[in-house]
Amino acid sequence: MFWLAAVRDAFSNRIVGWKTSDRCDTSLVLGALEYGIWSREVRDGQLIHHSDRGSTYISIRFAQRLADNGILPSMGSVGDSYDNALMENFFSTLKIELVYRNSWRTRDEAENAIFSYIDGWYNTQRIQKELGWLSPDEYEAAWHADQLTPSIIPASPTGAR
Repeated sequence: MFWLAAVRDAFSNRIVGWKTSDRCDTSLVLGALEYGIWSREVRDGQLIHHSDRGSTYISIRFAQRLADNGILPSMGSVGDSYDNALMENFFSTLKIELVYRNSWRTRDEAENAIFSYIDGWYNTQRIQKELGWLSPDEYEAAWHADQLTPSIIPASPTGAR
């Protein structure tokens, strides 16, 4: 058995960082956070990291790493499972679509399956209703393409604007 920590972008539902470990400790969640920071352009004060109040997320080391990267911490209320529904939804989906359907002989096999699921299926191909039936990668690509498209303001018949 091993633990999985993941970081999900609330904009596109993309899993931007993840890590596995034999222990559920601060190093586990720091590893997932580091992966997420590495995979995204992090700007001071523009990101919020939301989590439950698990001991790994309230550690001084974790809070310091958020602060070092200008990431604002947000914590759910105690005993409210709906407060972190975005991540709970991902873990539920992962279990239904991957974990409960397979068994692996080694941890390496399981980690490779998780990697393939996240980077080869979930982020790239798995369509989601809340994203307009696009995958997280497709949703982000469409958003970036729209941001790069210049706005064209049609001229009025008289040429005045």
